Parts: sequence; C-alpha cells; structure tokens
Amino acid sequence: MSALFLMKTLGLFIATAIAEIVGCYLPYLWLKEGHSVWLLIPAAISLALFAYLLTLHPAESGRVYAAYGGIYVLTAIVWLRIIDKSPLSSFDLIGTAFVLTGMGIIVYGWR
Repeated sequence: MSALFLMKTLGLFIATAIAEIVGCYLPYLWLKEGHSVWLLIPAAISLALFAYLLTLHPAESGRVYAAYGGIYVLTAIVWLRIIDKSPLSSFDLIGTAFVLTGMGIIVYGWR
C-alpha cells in the first residue's frame, strides 16, 4: 500500500466519521438541549453524506465498516475532548489504542 493511498483512505475515514457524528449530534442538540427542530434537516443531510462516503471506500463493505470503526472511535474521542470539552481518561486513551490496533490488523490484511 502506498503512503498516498493510506493518506487518502484515512482522510476519507475521518470525513465519514465526522459526517456520522454530526448527523447524530444535531438531533441530540434538539432532543436534549432544546435547540431548534430545524437541526434535523442538516442532520439528515449529514447522515446521507455519511452513507454516501461509505460507498467510496476501496474494499469490501464489511472490511471497510470494521476498519472504519477504529477511526470512528478515535474521532468520537477527539469530539468528546474538543466539542464536549470533557477531559479524557486513561481508559478513553487505552481503549482507543486497542481499537486502532485492531483496525491496523484489518487494514494490514487488505494487502
């Protein structure tokens, strides 16, 4: 696997994760924080973008979903720290490291 291919795939995974998280976060703001119901429109668009981005990945869907899960967890932990402004615990970091290790094994198997 070339470095460029890995960078493109990683970028696509991150964009996919952000689309999914935003698509779920906006309804959360409406339901739990009392924000406008109009947030459901960009949420639906974001979730549709998420589904579309999943189709752009260069492998079988099951393998992509499994590898994507690692990037999703990492992105969610970063979201927790930056957007939710919550301090990260050692369990957050260790758990993320385990997930990324599993993802690395799956990605390595693509070759």
